[in-house]
Amino acid sequence: MNERLRVGFFLALLAPVALFAAEPGVTVYVGTYTDGTSRGIYRTVLDLATGTASAPVLAGEAKNPSFLALHPGGRFLYAVSEVDDFGGAKSGAVLAFAVDAATGDLKLFNQQPSQGGAPCHLVVDKTGKNVLVANYSGGNVALLRIAADGRLEPPSVVRAHEGSGPNTARQQKPHAHGIYLDAAERFVFSPDLGADRVFVYRFDAAKGTLEPNGAAALEPGSGPRHLAFHPSGRFAYVINELTNTITRFAYDAGKGHLARIDNVSSLPQGFEGTSYTAEIEVSRDGRFLYGSNRGHDSLVVFRVNPTDGGLTLAGHVPVGGNWPRHFTIEPSGRALLAAHQRGGTVGFFKLDAQTGMPAPIGKTVAVDKPACLLPVPR
Repeated sequence: MNERLRVGFFLALLAPVALFAAEPGVTVYVGTYTDGTSRGIYRTVLDLATGTASAPVLAGEAKNPSFLALHPGGRFLYAVSEVDDFGGAKSGAVLAFAVDAATGDLKLFNQQPSQGGAPCHLVVDKTGKNVLVANYSGGNVALLRIAADGRLEPPSVVRAHEGSGPNTARQQKPHAHGIYLDAAERFVFSPDLGADRVFVYRFDAAKGTLEPNGAAALEPGSGPRHLAFHPSGRFAYVINELTNTITRFAYDAGKGHLARIDNVSSLPQGFEGTSYTAEIEVSRDGRFLYGSNRGHDSLVVFRVNPTDGGLTLAGHVPVGGNWPRHFTIEPSGRALLAAHQRGGTVGFFKLDAQTGMPAPIGKTVAVDKPACLLPVPR
């Protein structure tokens, strides 16, 4: 066999291995606060095969785009503008961007008031017809219809929360901190840090309606921040910012009712420093639950009992940066991404399929004041 044939034969043997090892990249949009050097929403590409990420570039300019959501069609991206003074009114805004399919860049083409100050969280329903937004300082939630071309219409429904809590510095009035849909998208849930309640609404995507459906109370002073449903649909978990706890609820999907069961701490026993929880997520297979601690700067990992949804501590993992405001698990379920708000970096972790424990991969990338991460398969 001559040298050329020998080399060709050798490469042919290697080709299937290389193709099998290749992994598609994940575009990660990074929402930020822009009172420093950040100018809006950034994007980086994470290579799942190597764990390396490209240098972040500005995808779209905006003021304080602190939380992001993708339209189910993938053509539009929506962001809050977490401000208190939009259009001369005491309101923040919701922004609509067109996604450039070739580059991933974002073009702002529409914006509407959120009808409440400091919008901090939003979600798009799976029909792509509605954006739901939580206004932190406004203490309310709003619904904005989405037109066929992706444009946002002015808020058609606004629901004010009521209540306060014993923490006079943080709970003097309602502070809607998140907004979520259950799996069937029949009910909407909004944890309110100021009122120590999760407000529940009946939701009709076709009609664009949001009707009150009661509320679930947490222990006074908890400061509920964010919520995650178990994939089974039988349990929900709320992470409480002020007490560093996670509350387990049984969920009745027929009635949209949350029944509180118990609490667990997000911090290691004996920790005496100052810390506040931030984000919560359940793994795709429902076996593990994760929460972030700002101050302790860790990810807490729990094993989930499939029968009753109970949580057993698996451990704490350093998050690799200062003040993990947000983290998320990318769509394949194999990697976790963390935004270090005060550290000005984004970190990446591989999730062990057996233990659920995160392990750092690659290097962090620099983005000033990252507040939200939105991974999108390429």
